[in-house]
Amino acid sequence: MRGFLASSIGVTCAAALALPLTLPASAAPASASAPAPAVRSTSGARTASTAAAPDLPGSTQSLPLTPRTRDRTLGAAPEQGLTRADVHRFSLVGVTWSDPDTELRGQVQVRTRAAGTGTWSGWQDIDTHNEDHGADPGTAERDSGHVHGSTAPLWVGDSDGVDVRVRANTAAKRTVENIGESASGLPTGLHLELVDPGAAQAPPAGAPATTNRNRTATPRLAATELPALSRQATERELVALGAKAQPYIGPRPRIVTRHGWGADEKLREKGFVYTKKVKAVFVHHTATGNNYRCSQAPSVIRGIYRYHVKSSGWRDIGYNFLVDKCGTIYEGRAGGVAKAVMGAHTLGFNTDSMGIAVLGTFGSAKPSSAAVTAIAKLTAWKLGLYGVNPRGKTYLKSGGGNLYRKGKNVRLNVISGHRDGFATECPGRQLYGKLGSARSTSARYQGR
Repeated sequence: MRGFLASSIGVTCAAALALPLTLPASAAPASASAPAPAVRSTSGARTASTAAAPDLPGSTQSLPLTPRTRDRTLGAAPEQGLTRADVHRFSLVGVTWSDPDTELRGQVQVRTRAAGTGTWSGWQDIDTHNEDHGADPGTAERDSGHVHGSTAPLWVGDSDGVDVRVRANTAAKRTVENIGESASGLPTGLHLELVDPGAAQAPPAGAPATTNRNRTATPRLAATELPALSRQATERELVALGAKAQPYIGPRPRIVTRHGWGADEKLREKGFVYTKKVKAVFVHHTATGNNYRCSQAPSVIRGIYRYHVKSSGWRDIGYNFLVDKCGTIYEGRAGGVAKAVMGAHTLGFNTDSMGIAVLGTFGSAKPSSAAVTAIAKLTAWKLGLYGVNPRGKTYLKSGGGNLYRKGKNVRLNVISGHRDGFATECPGRQLYGKLGSARSTSARYQGR
């Protein structure tokens, strides 16, 4: 099986399992808002803002937050924020800060003005616990020098005005400053990130083939989706490609590729990073809210992708796969849907695992049955490629986190929730409660 996964596989319907998209990784320019002081560029440096460029395939406006209260009395919760009614249109928001190892111990709320109608939304909470995502400590991605602390992104729809407030918990105030914190208890370098996901951009017609580091020639014009295959057809495809037949493997589900959801491949870093195998799956929610239509899911994913790369400083989108409320499965981090691509989804447990994120927030809202079924179908196929039982247990070695020390061998369900590897609410109480059903259904799809 390992030989199959490293073999040269072309991009055809019958051999699209690898699907390595190796496009240039030069940074695309990001537009900024109307003139404002010290807007941060996507590289993290300070620069004067420039006029927005709406013809770009997406853009990121990074605006520094400022104090919103002069109250410095003992115990008062300091606040930073920003109100702007002259920004380039955006659809996704988040807040970043300088040190990725500093926690934002407080509350972040935002309200936005809908483009076209001028109607302001009510205040919405942004999930501040995003430090539990990201690359493992000590990896090149984590130690690149480009990574920032960040909240989860929130999908707000087409907007052209914003009001944000960040309040520190009173208990977060310290008589001695923590590293990466101001005296107020808030992280230093707070910025508001306004993301325009842009329209899907097709590569230029007739673009020549490129070569990945395994020297496999692949065309730039990749397929927009991998069609679903029956279990029998999946097995025949593996045998035809020289792989060892697996006794238990689920049918390959339909997967919308990166090209299908409109990934701008110039944003991410070149090349791919792989682990040895896929032993476990971590299920997440994106915490972007549930106020999206399924037809908007590609735009939501483009927004998350841009936020992860340009705002948080990751090498690519963090998740290996994403699933929308209608049960559509999308390829996440580049490198090949059948391969053991190293993600940045579960801090401390990205090695020998993959991450699946359901678009939405599931603390109180229930995930759709279509989304849970999609998790079962995807895991039945992907775990089957590596001979893994979805109802089983496995051991992963912790890379370090707030739940397990670095180097500890941790026994986990093969299909786990994010909270099983890191102390977090992700994937939300309601989605976490559906994982037992996903395990049994996945095993059934494998023929167990």
